[in-house]
Parts: sequence; structure tokens; C-alpha cells
Amino acid sequence: MTIADRLNDKTLFQTQSFINGAWVKGEGAVAVTNPSNDEVIAEIGDVGAAGARAAVDAAAAAFETWKKVSPFERAKLLMKWHALILENADDLGQLITLEMGKVLREAKGEVLYGASFIEWSAEEAKRIYGETIATPFPGTRGWTTHAPIGVVGCITPWNFPNAMITRKCAPALAAGCTMVIKPAPETPLSALALAELAKRAGIPDGVFNVVCGDAQEIGPVLTGSDAVKMVGFTGSTAVGKLLMRQAADGVKRVALELGGNAPFIVMDDADIEAAADGVVASKFRVSGQTCVSANRIIVQASVADKLVEALEKRVSALKAGDGFDGSTDVGPLIHHTAVERVDALVRNARDSGARIITGGKPMVDELGGSFYAPTLIEGGSADMDVACFEIFGPVASIYRVEDEAEAIAMANDTPYGLAAYLYTRDVSRVHRMTEALDYGMVGVNAPMVGAASTPFGGVKESGIGREGGKWGVEEFTELKYVLLGGVD
Repeated sequence: MTIADRLNDKTLFQTQSFINGAWVKGEGAVAVTNPSNDEVIAEIGDVGAAGARAAVDAAAAAFETWKKVSPFERAKLLMKWHALILENADDLGQLITLEMGKVLREAKGEVLYGASFIEWSAEEAKRIYGETIATPFPGTRGWTTHAPIGVVGCITPWNFPNAMITRKCAPALAAGCTMVIKPAPETPLSALALAELAKRAGIPDGVFNVVCGDAQEIGPVLTGSDAVKMVGFTGSTAVGKLLMRQAADGVKRVALELGGNAPFIVMDDADIEAAADGVVASKFRVSGQTCVSANRIIVQASVADKLVEALEKRVSALKAGDGFDGSTDVGPLIHHTAVERVDALVRNARDSGARIITGGKPMVDELGGSFYAPTLIEGGSADMDVACFEIFGPVASIYRVEDEAEAIAMANDTPYGLAAYLYTRDVSRVHRMTEALDYGMVGVNAPMVGAASTPFGGVKESGIGREGGKWGVEEFTELKYVLLGGVD
């Protein structure tokens, strides 16, 4: 049965989580709605703290076997999972569009992006190397190994309901860890579909578990259980801090990918048309609901008018609508509360003196669902809410600066440090400015920074740890040193 067949079954995923290789019913029913039209597409039960404990117990038992499985065998199972995801990519993309509204072509792109982490991690499983270490003691030898850390609890967001799971789980499974995943209540279906495909791929029972329900019940189990050795989270900085405090009592490792306030800097020597294209690609992808979206467009004053003109032309032409409509550029926000929040930020900017160039209003009455018009604003002060907080919506705000030093100062004037973008054709400036920007990732003349082969993560209050590349796998291992004596 394909995922599409399961989608057409009205009982799909009803009141179920996936624990120890079996579908487990929860209590009650939490509606999962399509944000494009507010229609209920599924109802998911809450397994609560008891279900979370059962999943942790299953993962702990499975770890004792899984950690001993050959890395080559783990790689084969991951590649089977990868193949099944690609086989069902169209259906998985539709599922993302249904539950979070993402434009279908972007949803399908997310599935392929998520699958790339499985492929990379499968290859990396065979390359988790140790080292021979020189020792100061006569007649001894030393070496290091990487041991899997154990059971990992993952709490994942709604904006990338497929890829944020694979980006965490694939390297963890490759390293020999087992997983308990708590998906966002808005988007549990993608997680459950991945669990279905993992089982079909032959990943053993208990290795990959999905628990749905109240975060206030499930979260403390993941952070408090002695069996859970690491907690991974993608989401808001406020929740990340809470999880970090909860995990501290058990001295658990945490990997946190948190909020951002990305500057998009355009210098006077930049290709303005390419920069405008980059702003649109970075800002309006997923309706602006990504942690690496351009949040503040910082442009050198001498070329600001040209950039504003180019952006106004592009942003005003963007079409908002249902993600299944092939002509749609910008889908809905995740829910009506998100629309209200974005509108409040825009109104605050307007009241602070900013000029709304295009958009600037909800489109709920015109389109239904949770839509906000693609928006371009300029002016106001650098202490406006729209400049200080992550927008998480289709709103680009422009700020003019005189020189390189002012651009850097404005870009770094935030507690966040996830991603930054810089458009310039001066190689010396590239080195100076990328070194001066306090961010974990910098895209130079490039509007996107993530890939399976590269490190993804931030500094300051944007998180701890890295996902992707060899670094993503190493996050899920403990470095062990062995000293052997009596070697004469």
C-alpha cells in the first residue's frame, strides 16, 4: 500500500503513535488542519507521559542490539529507507502541503532534501573513524573510538515536518543510537509516514519511535528520563532554553537549533538584480517560515533605491494561494495566530514610521485559511519589533546604511546568530565581512546555506551543535580514549 493509498483511507493515523514497531492509540483527538482552508484532515490521539515512557523503554531496549549492528548493515537499512522515501516522494510532498500548507513544489523539494541526509548519513556510518594517539608512557599505546551516545529524544518543528526529522534521525541511527521523536502537533502526519516507511525498510522495532501528544507531558519525560542520553530540538529560543534547563539535572547532551534574525546585506558593488532574486528566494520560501529566512535587508544607501525598485517589482508579483495550485508562489502561514502575530509586527513598524511599499495586510477574507500578503516595508527604526524579532512570515523589511562598518554593526546587533547573507563582488570585502559577522553560517551571493554535506547551526542564542556533514554524525557519539599498557 502506498502512502497515497493510506491518505485516501479516512482512518489514516487516527489516534495513533508509533512505538516499538506498532501503532498505539492515544486518548482524545487533536485535529490536524489544512491551513489553506481550515479543513480537518486527521485527528491524532495523545499518548501522554505514559506513551513517552513506553517509547523510551522500547528505544533503550533496542539500543542494546542496534549499537552492535555493523555500520555496514546500518548503512544498508538506511539506504532502503532512503529508497522508499524517494519512491513515495510525491505522496510525502502532498502530505506536507496538506498539513502545513507549503507550496507543493517546495514540499517535494523538502522531501528530497530530507532524504539527502539519510543517504549522506548511510555513507558516513562506515566512516566514523578513531585515531591512534601518541602517549608519553613507555610501553603503551593509545587510541580513540566513537561510541553511540544512546537513546536520543528529538522534538521537531512544523515548518519542515519531514526534513527536520531526517536531519536528526539519520545521523543518529547511522551512529548506532535509537530515537524517540515528538513531532509538532500541527504536523504529525509526516513523522508517522516516515515511521511507516522505516518499518518497511526493516529498521528494527524500537529503533525509531514517534510519540504524539501534549508537549508539556511528553517533553519532561524526554529531558528527565535517565535512559535518554541526548535531547535534540529545533524551534524557538525560549523553548530551547526551557529544554536545556530541564536536561541539566541529568547532565544530558543537548543539540539545539533555535531562532534567527538573519541579516541580508547588500553592498554598493553587488549585482542588484541577483541580490533582489536572492532576497525573494530567502525571504518568501515557505512563506517566510524558516529559521534562516532573511529578516533584515541591510543595504548600502547608494544602491538602496535600485534594490527597493527591484524588490517592489518582484514582491508585488508574488501570488498567494493554496499550495496545491501550481501558480502559487506563497502559501499560507501555519495558523490564524501566526497571521495575527505577523500583522502585529507590520502594524508596529508602520506606527514606528516605516513605509509599506506593497502588501501589509492579512488575506484571510479574500482567500480563507491563514494567508498574509507578501509584504515589503522600508524605514522606521532599528529597534522596531519587526527588526528585533524573527518575523516568520512573508514580510521583508529594508534598512539603509552608509558603509561596511555600519552594516556589520546593525547585522550583529541581535542576540541571535544563525544565518547571515552578504552580496558583494569584492573578494577582500568577503573575507573582512564574513569574519566580522557573528553567525554560524554566511551565504555570500547565495540565498540558501543548508545541505546534507555541510554544517548547519548557529552561535549565541541561535543554538548549540551542528547538523549535517561529518559533524552531524559526531554529535551523536561519545569520544572514548583507550590506553593499553604492557606493550614491549
